[in-house]
Amino acid sequence: MKMTAVQREACRAVLEKHARTFALAARFLAPETAEHASAVYAWCRRADDAIDLAPRREHAVALERLRVELDAVFGAADLDDPILGGFQVVVRTRGIRRAYCDELLLGMAMDADDVRYETEEDLLLYCYRVAGTVGLMMAHVLGVRDDRALPAAAHLGMAMQLTNICRDVAEDHARRRCYLPATWLGAETAAQIEAAFGAPFPADACEATGRARQRALDLAEQYYAAADAGLQALDWRSAVAIRVARSGYAAIGREIERGGVARIEGRAYVARRRKALIAARTLGHAVGEAPRRMRQRFEPGVPQIELEYADVRL
Repeated sequence: MKMTAVQREACRAVLEKHARTFALAARFLAPETAEHASAVYAWCRRADDAIDLAPRREHAVALERLRVELDAVFGAADLDDPILGGFQVVVRTRGIRRAYCDELLLGMAMDADDVRYETEEDLLLYCYRVAGTVGLMMAHVLGVRDDRALPAAAHLGMAMQLTNICRDVAEDHARRRCYLPATWLGAETAAQIEAAFGAPFPADACEATGRARQRALDLAEQYYAAADAGLQALDWRSAVAIRVARSGYAAIGREIERGGVARIEGRAYVARRRKALIAARTLGHAVGEAPRRMRQRFEPGVPQIELEYADVRL
């Protein structure tokens, strides 16, 4: 079953508009794999935007619409909507598990009201739902040949989400969200930040927030390192693409540290030229291991097991 030209174009447009790091990484994938990766991203973006771009009073309706759409994606009838139809092709072709999609929508529900997390466990559950599940979907897209590598796929998604959270503190505050847990911030600072929802970020909370950001960045590095163990379960091209995405995201964390973790305003990013250098270094490393990789016969497969959050905790 193939994606149509309309589906391919619609999904690729979403990827290129909203995810430049992923769009760069996708260029290293085999063509059909890149198409399927863009469809997964486009559906995930659709779910995210359904909550982020809707007025708060419409969040419940938006969530129910997403659930109905997901029922249709996993249904028997072909879908006309190019994003949903493209994702449906990938679900059918790559054997993506419904449970991962349901978990992602549970993560969207966690964003539907004011967000304030109490513990690290709350934060990591959220990261698993909105991003670890995406890593597991991508394991199906990339044809991971060893089910033992599946936790690494979730770890990479969780690492990237931790990086996102550290990057978007000010933007999230404007949306009445604080993902950094109260046990990291301190109860007084957490309450102060929540009380300032709808107002500018409180300046005297920046120091404690900076310490919590650094803790999240350090935790992200642990998850990035854990994710690296799964690269050997990918074919050579896919491993290159994942390394490019992983390195590009990790570089955002270093930019946050370089700018000062207590500096909340602004949004850290990696310049296009630096991304190109990261990609070039990654490709150089991959070329060095190519002879060994080429001697290994890679048989892509469909993961046979289904993971839950408890299965991917470090």
